[in-house]
Amino acid sequence: MFHVKHLYAMGRARTMTKKLLMGNEAFAHAALEAGVRVVAGYPGTPSSELIETVAKLHDDGAARGIHVEWSTNEKSALELLAGASYTGARCLFTCKQVGLNVASDALMSLNYVGVKGGMVLFVADDPGPISSQTEQDTRRFASFAKLPVLDPATPDQGFDMMQAAFDLSERYHTPVIVRPTTRINHASTFFDVADATDARPVPDEGFERDPKWVIFPRRAYQAHGEINERLAAIAHDFAVEPALAAFNPMVEGGAQSTEDARTNVSRETFDDGSMPKTATSAGAKAVGIGAGASESAAAAVAPRLGIVAGGVSAAYAREALRMVEARAAAAGVEMPAYRFWQVGTPYPFPEELAATFAEGLDEVLVLEELDHVLEDALLVHAGRTHATYEVRGRLTGDARDRGENDVDDCAARIARFLGIPQVIAPAAGAPSESYSASPVPAQQPVSATAASASSPSEVSSSSSAATSASADKSGTNVSRETFAYDAPADAPLPVRPPVLCAGCPHRGSFYAVKRALGKTPAVLCGDIGCYTLGALPPLSAMDTTIDMGASVSMSHGFELAWAGTDHRPVVGVIGDSTFAHSGLSALISTVYNQGRGTVCVLDNRTTAMTGRQGNPFNGETLQGRLSRELDLEGVVRAIGVENVRTVDPNDAKAVRRALKEAVASEELSVLVFRSPCVLIDRHREPDYAVTDACTACGVCSTLGCPAIAKDPANDHALIDAAQCIGCGQCAQYCAWNAIAQPAGEKGGVA
Repeated sequence: MFHVKHLYAMGRARTMTKKLLMGNEAFAHAALEAGVRVVAGYPGTPSSELIETVAKLHDDGAARGIHVEWSTNEKSALELLAGASYTGARCLFTCKQVGLNVASDALMSLNYVGVKGGMVLFVADDPGPISSQTEQDTRRFASFAKLPVLDPATPDQGFDMMQAAFDLSERYHTPVIVRPTTRINHASTFFDVADATDARPVPDEGFERDPKWVIFPRRAYQAHGEINERLAAIAHDFAVEPALAAFNPMVEGGAQSTEDARTNVSRETFDDGSMPKTATSAGAKAVGIGAGASESAAAAVAPRLGIVAGGVSAAYAREALRMVEARAAAAGVEMPAYRFWQVGTPYPFPEELAATFAEGLDEVLVLEELDHVLEDALLVHAGRTHATYEVRGRLTGDARDRGENDVDDCAARIARFLGIPQVIAPAAGAPSESYSASPVPAQQPVSATAASASSPSEVSSSSSAATSASADKSGTNVSRETFAYDAPADAPLPVRPPVLCAGCPHRGSFYAVKRALGKTPAVLCGDIGCYTLGALPPLSAMDTTIDMGASVSMSHGFELAWAGTDHRPVVGVIGDSTFAHSGLSALISTVYNQGRGTVCVLDNRTTAMTGRQGNPFNGETLQGRLSRELDLEGVVRAIGVENVRTVDPNDAKAVRRALKEAVASEELSVLVFRSPCVLIDRHREPDYAVTDACTACGVCSTLGCPAIAKDPANDHALIDAAQCIGCGQCAQYCAWNAIAQPAGEKGGVA
């Protein structure tokens, strides 16, 4: 039996407090209430806030008996948690979707070996992507690794999933993935959380020696069969175990049948006022979603149309269904009967629930973000059971083929699928003529027309920006009203490309590289961090970026391919935290294989892109305590690099001189550009200003500093005093000495 709520810890009753929490903050509380003992991971948006919340609660004395840390990379984090789990401790791993790639070597073996204490892998996906290299779908990774995955539609459901995942892990001795996405991670709502928690104690027996902990080939062969049996048992639990089946609610709406719908309804999952006060088990009669659904619906017919959604798209779909039902009622349009199913446990796929859902259906619309995972599962189910329902979704052009979904787009697609497209004006990107239309994700979703339209003819795309005064009753997406957004939906947005902060030391590094190597255009291999913005105009100072640590390895590859030829200089650029993450191992390989070239380590004393976390080279732990600060230059010399130099990136002449000497050397060179991130070092020098000596040459604008603009009257440079921090990078490159501080002019760099 699974227990979602743990009300007592170590014999002490918990006091609870209602708090407004971000999803990630709530998930941290959920793990602590489940008795987690060891927490480790690597920062990555949108997952970072969870582990930081655990650390804060620990520092405040509210999370007792735990250890929490940022590890050097995801692989290291998972490996240390494996050791802790073998003692029986409950463990939590955190990363974003691409971070799971780094941990995959350990993960694939860990599933074969198994775990003892509950191990939850909190892996946050990033549809869009908003801050990631790819739109990688962790549901696919779960299938590849043969690990169960829970996929929340709301932060509330994610809270319950986090706790259930520990129980599931311990019951089947397997890691369990909880996979929220960006909107779930960063949405906020109220939670009742414990004021203080205690880590679950390690069992008295602790670690027990057993051959199963050693993964020999024969053991792996045996374990593979055990894994397959385990997945079948878990899929059954997802369908029938109450605490788990609640994550897969099924409801009927529209012109409902009065017959037994045999559905699974969960009040806790979707609290919209239309659900019964208590959850009903599989086999109970469902109630409708919105105002248009009731037991006394006029057309009492069995549903022939089904809608399936997973993750946050399930929440969007339910709001969209309420919107469609309200609009249909207002317009006097009959709402057809439908069946809706949220799949909160996509792998292993709950086939038993799929059979219940598919009974009597002719067509099924699937709404999900990222890959067509649920769509594939339903197609496989239909083929296996010889079902005749037709599946529509991404593969048929009936759902967005990339990026995030939203309520308005879901409403338009659902209305068309139900045969009543006239009640909802199509959102941007929604199919307008045929199901075969290939949708394009909308960057600025258009709100559907207000539900107060008196007839279908009044529902038009020309009024798509309007919202009803009674939006909360009609089911309209109320976010615009909530945040007082009243601009026209088709209003042009100013072009605001992402840029490095004013005074960012990385800007000085990149610009100096370009100036130093301008006549001999070098290949600049980049890496992952905020400095990746150096690839964008006007800097355009990065030629390649793949993954963390790749800059060092790729620069070595370029040099190997060009060996014995007169070739362009090759420079690898990597941040200090990324260097600790995986650049160090790449540099060791380069040294071992007698590589050459130049590696630039941009040491801004923090892990800036993900929120300014500590790392081994700045000596600050997750708890903010000072630890041993690793000597970056010393570490580099220790592995065999003799040509190591440290330079201030804000000193243009010094950077250019060091770069020219490094690329001219026949040896492997490492340059450390050290200057603190402007967001951790708040010191400001007097701001610079443009004098009458300006010739409008435009050189300063090529720095890409957001504090520098152009005077429309004469094309002269302008410096925004509110943004300028007085770094002086622009003054160093002004050949006319037209940029100066109040104290006096500084000489320019030709």
